[in-house]
Amino acid sequence: MELLIYLLLGAAAGVLSGMFGVGGGLIIVPLLIYVFTLQGVSQDVLTHLAVGTSLATIVFTSINSVIAHHRYGAVRWHAVLWLGVGIVGGSVAGGYTASFLSGVLLQKMIGGFAILVAIQMFFQLQPSTHPDASPGRAFLGASGVLVGWGSALFGIGGGAMTVPLLSWRGFSMKHAVATSAACGLPIALSGSVSFIWIGLHADGLPPWSLGYVYLPALMGIGVTSMLFARFGARLSHRLDPLLLKRLFSLLLLLVGINFLR
Repeated sequence: MELLIYLLLGAAAGVLSGMFGVGGGLIIVPLLIYVFTLQGVSQDVLTHLAVGTSLATIVFTSINSVIAHHRYGAVRWHAVLWLGVGIVGGSVAGGYTASFLSGVLLQKMIGGFAILVAIQMFFQLQPSTHPDASPGRAFLGASGVLVGWGSALFGIGGGAMTVPLLSWRGFSMKHAVATSAACGLPIALSGSVSFIWIGLHADGLPPWSLGYVYLPALMGIGVTSMLFARFGARLSHRLDPLLLKRLFSLLLLLVGINFLR
């Protein structure tokens, strides 16, 4: 029964992420927090467990996404390399930052971030394009640290930060989205490993946990989210994309307000 719940959760996350073009972490983390609460997981660990598990599921979905974008030749691998250098360090730092935060405070930070993303999506806020379309290694590396830190802290693949950043630096939206998707893999790998390591000796974890990664949820969500993301993407082409994004932004707004409460 528990595995069925996570299969359905992964299917819902996959459809929504495919429809709205955002990383699954923005959907998976809040849903996991609700499910873990219903399952009676300790309040001391459930938020960290949700974030770590979300990062681990992104490993699977990002591989699928990177392969698809690479086939279209849209990934700027030079940028991925230097962003990735910073991302690895930033993700590890984000994991350790989360270990010093209480579950309640971490939920409030996730709620605040969800509200910011909701506002950006609803009003379609985009930065002005920077005239320099070839950011240097130092800029990419430093940016990667910030993206990795925030992504690990919130359990996301980084698209909400990386896409606007690359667009600002002159990348076309096609290249920004594809390059951001490729950056999701080092974020997910380094972030999930960090949450596994720092949670190995945590008290109150449910059985079948590997640090702050809950294996039944990882398996269920990982399998179905990959399959249903394609369905969500096809569905998005049949519906009004602006209306979809605004509806989703309202959902994120409600989630964020609920977390802040």
